Amino acid sequence: MRTTARLAATLLLVSALLAGGAHVPAAAQDRVGSVAVAEYDLGDTAFTDSQSGTVSEVRAQVHYPRRPTGRLPLIVMSHGSWWACDSKNAVDWPCTEGSSPFPSYRGYDYLGAALAARGFVVVSISVNGINQTSFDYGDRARLVNEHLRLWQQLAAGRGGPLAGHLVDPSGRPVARDFTGHVDMNRVGTLGHSRGGKGVMWQASDKHRGEWPAGVRVRAVLGLAPVKFDVPEGDHSDTLITKLPFAVVTSSCDGAVKEAGQEYLDDVSRLNTIDD
Repeated sequence: MRTTARLAATLLLVSALLAGGAHVPAAAQDRVGSVAVAEYDLGDTAFTDSQSGTVSEVRAQVHYPRRPTGRLPLIVMSHGSWWACDSKNAVDWPCTEGSSPFPSYRGYDYLGAALAARGFVVVSISVNGINQTSFDYGDRARLVNEHLRLWQQLAAGRGGPLAGHLVDPSGRPVARDFTGHVDMNRVGTLGHSRGGKGVMWQASDKHRGEWPAGVRVRAVLGLAPVKFDVPEGDHSDTLITKLPFAVVTSSCDGAVKEAGQEYLDDVSRLNTIDD
């Protein structure tokens, strides 16, 4: 199951982004040592959603080609719902004293490495604050936008909060300057479960006007994405007719099952690009 999801996600996102004009540099080969890892952590309360007031961390794991050539496409991955803290008794955010945030954003390290080896910068974000305090999918979408806004600043050489805050696995500052090496006009998003609906929300026709300036999403992938329309039948918050997107579902999924298929049903004869 894990291998199948990995291959499907890799192939779908890579093919969709390549169709959008992405070029995978020859220097980014799938070989040992070709991928570097970094992390940034601006704190558990770094982002307050202006619409909902939800307080979220700004934390992510980054996989990227060790020697990037040219401007590389960016992929942002958002995990699903799980315990926000390593103590199941924790009910607040930030985690109460004696407990620590659960590292769900590390769950797709293997996929980040596989994609980075093929020429992508891959950012897997932490969504613990939202998991602990909110069921608002707009919160998930806007947290994705916040990370994209920060990367737009970094990629354009304007510094911003991420400048100087990327560290390697040993905690040392990352010397890699991403200025000029990340193409914010070629962004892909991937979300699992509740994160799947979050990226569909972020990329929808209704909400694409909320993308940060200078950012263009080119492809979306939902992995076992949840599908709840509120009110029932109103799918405007997640309807995508102007972007290529794909969903991966499984009949063996004990929670979501094949609900993601409904995203495709919603755009039948409406999507002018591809689905």
